[in-house]
Amino acid sequence: MKVLVIGAGNMGLTYATGMSKSKLLKKRNIMVLDKSKEKLEEVGKIAYFDAIDKIEDCVPQADIIFLAVKPYHAEELFQRMKKLVNPEQLFISIMAGVTINYIQEALGIKKVVRAMPNLPAQVGKGLTSYVSADEVSRLELFMVESLLDTTGKSLRVKNEKFIDASTGISGSGPAYVFYFMQSMMEAALQMGFSENVSKVLVSQTFTGAVELFNQNNLNPDTWMEMVASKGGTTRAALDSMEDNNVNELIKEAAFAAFGRAVELGEEY
Repeated sequence: MKVLVIGAGNMGLTYATGMSKSKLLKKRNIMVLDKSKEKLEEVGKIAYFDAIDKIEDCVPQADIIFLAVKPYHAEELFQRMKKLVNPEQLFISIMAGVTINYIQEALGIKKVVRAMPNLPAQVGKGLTSYVSADEVSRLELFMVESLLDTTGKSLRVKNEKFIDASTGISGSGPAYVFYFMQSMMEAALQMGFSENVSKVLVSQTFTGAVELFNQNNLNPDTWMEMVASKGGTTRAALDSMEDNNVNELIKEAAFAAFGRAVELGEEY
């Protein structure tokens, strides 16, 4: 089985690197296509990738084609690809907002999986939600899930609405966490801690809290109650967040990302 990754950007290379560790693939069975000579030089230094600059040299050979380009490149790319693809090929797209139906019609094919990854995939801790066209078989879905799992975890959702919704939670979510971390680090600096100590204080706090959450079945409200005693320091902080409506603001932010994902989908 040969896999072609179109787009040697951060996420394209992240998935190419992850898939290179899959038991489903052998060495040299991953091709990477990009227009940038600089990126292809970078790819060429990786022993188990074939760096390719001509679409004709790779698309017809691929069993699975991973679409990892920016959405605004989709129309031009598909025009060049259409005469080279065949109905047996399986397409996995991580292009935000580009619908399954658009890909099917633009390429004249049926087997399409639409996926939404997130940045922690770069360190093997990603979450990729995905949905497939009806024409994708169970065996093919098993292969897709196995490949996506090489960068963390995958989650199959009911329909494309949930791909847009997961964009607002897991896709954009790491940025919300970084935003909160940045605020806490700034507070630590203002309290007199050094930059390095501030980073350790905040990063270890997040790591520890997530580990506690993952190793138990308690919900966040229960954990907050366990940390916050009446009249104590944590309760003062939580009361401040409630007074400032932080809970609703975070939900509004997630729905803003969700709404933008829907808007992008309307363009395709």
